[in-house]
Amino acid sequence: MASRGTTETSKLKQNLEEQLDRLMQQLQDLEECREELDADEYEETKKETLEQLNEINDSLKKIMSGDMTLVDELSGMQLAIQAAISQAFKTPEVIRMFAKKQPRQLRTRLAEMDRDLIVGKLGRDLYVQQKVEILTALRKLGEKLTPDDETFLSANAGAALSQFEKVSTDLGSGDKVFALANFEVEKAK
Repeated sequence: MASRGTTETSKLKQNLEEQLDRLMQQLQDLEECREELDADEYEETKKETLEQLNEINDSLKKIMSGDMTLVDELSGMQLAIQAAISQAFKTPEVIRMFAKKQPRQLRTRLAEMDRDLIVGKLGRDLYVQQKVEILTALRKLGEKLTPDDETFLSANAGAALSQFEKVSTDLGSGDKVFALANFEVEKAK
């Protein structure tokens, strides 16, 4: 359900509006055929139609006021985390290692990047971006960072990573964050 209920809510509203139109037409037809029906049949049909109209009207009011939707809180949180992950991590390799909970591989990648920077194989801007991503992933995986790494992270972490930290902390369960990161990796494939 990629729309997280938004499309479904819109379709529900459309269906309710169509039912409302149908019931209004039914009332009109009932009035036009009043002479052909006996009094009890007319009253019973009219009463049922009016009850259905009231139910639909109540549902429409709830949807339009925002009290009733198919977008639930968990989907909303999931969307927030997906946005945070996609903003925070620009390197698919880092997302993959984070999602698979591979701190050793992240540390190996960090060492390779340090080497590549020294030999000039990796530009400074890309190095800083990827190092921040890796250090953030390591922190989220519960790994201890060196004081130098903490200082580097504090000096270079942008708003996107701060938002990722906040959203993933607010969510509570690290497993949900990892599952979502894994989902992002699979979606990117």
